[in-house]
Amino acid sequence: MPGGCMSTNEPVSLVAGGFAGLGEFAQHVRDMIQVAAQQQWPRMVWSDVNFEDWPLREKAVVYALNAWAGPGRQLIMLAKRYNQVPLLHPRFAQWRGTWSHLVDCRVVKHLDDSEIPSAMLGPEWFIHRRDMARSVGICSQEVRSRIELTELLEECRRQSSPGFPATTLGL
Repeated sequence: MPGGCMSTNEPVSLVAGGFAGLGEFAQHVRDMIQVAAQQQWPRMVWSDVNFEDWPLREKAVVYALNAWAGPGRQLIMLAKRYNQVPLLHPRFAQWRGTWSHLVDCRVVKHLDDSEIPSAMLGPEWFIHRRDMARSVGICSQEVRSRIELTELLEECRRQSSPGFPATTLGL
């Protein structure tokens, strides 16, 4: 339910398989965040060129992130640039400021836009958007693909630098 108020008490299941289109991709992102909250995943990794078309502006997504956030949790975000995130996703930017101690935002400068994976990785599940132009990809638990994606994202993280500060200090 885009922008609505979903409850973490309502069980959500992740469905493996392919998806096509921004709407299906966004729904997989919502569902994965909801499951992360329900199952109290310790760690998530998100990667995208700029996160502009992710559903991070929605109340329901931030509500699920609040339910997920807590001691021992970690969210690693990898992006080429974050400049539009505060403008397009103000709720998420505020959440990120509140929970900055759990969120490690990294900038991946060494890759071209087309080389930055658009993916979300959890302990057992992943979403990988392989064709950005058409938002085509897969949501799966398949071990080999998850390991390959984990290695790709870890390599991006190793070659990244801190970015998207939680607060902006002015003089």
